Amino acid sequence: MKKQITIVDYGSGNVLSAKQSFLKVCRKKNIIAEINISNKPEDIKKSSHVVLPGQGAFSTCMNNLKNTPLMIQELIDFALNKKKPFLGICVGMQMLATTSEENGIHKGLGWINGIIKKIPSQNLKMPHMGWNEVVPKKKLANKLFVKKNDYYFVHSYYFDCFDKDNVLAETQYGINFASIVQKENIYGVQFHPEKSSEQGLSFIESFIAL
Repeated sequence: MKKQITIVDYGSGNVLSAKQSFLKVCRKKNIIAEINISNKPEDIKKSSHVVLPGQGAFSTCMNNLKNTPLMIQELIDFALNKKKPFLGICVGMQMLATTSEENGIHKGLGWINGIIKKIPSQNLKMPHMGWNEVVPKKKLANKLFVKKNDYYFVHSYYFDCFDKDNVLAETQYGINFASIVQKENIYGVQFHPEKSSEQGLSFIESFIAL
């Protein structure tokens, strides 16, 4: 069956890089898929998989998403009602949280309970930028992520999950923080799989297979 993968364009994500990485995986693995960048809610309705990228400030990303007519309603129907595979990347992951403390208190989508907090500096360089190890917290985790590896990060805030069962993997940078979160069909990664070499492409392949 042909996959219909939509990368949400709401003016705050690296959509072209994300699309190229998905195309590369599909070509390499002979996966039959149509991969679109879209800001149209009707395209979400037709999708088998949805990716929400994000970069920049949390509040800007949330406001841009809210200002895309009917987009949040369609994403809710896709992820919460139809329970189809959904992936948030970087700030796209953070937007899954209840609230964020970045530059004030801001409301997120609230799909996975938790707060976005600033990484304690502790004389560390900020933002946390570059390669770092992602370590699974569950023996088998799930078919999306099963072994530790290095991935590429660029961020200063982290997802503090209220329910630790939603944490699939952690990374250490001053503190241990959630680098992969999950609730049922909803996944979020703090790193950038599209910038993470072959292991990033492998991660994308496993998401397409869901």
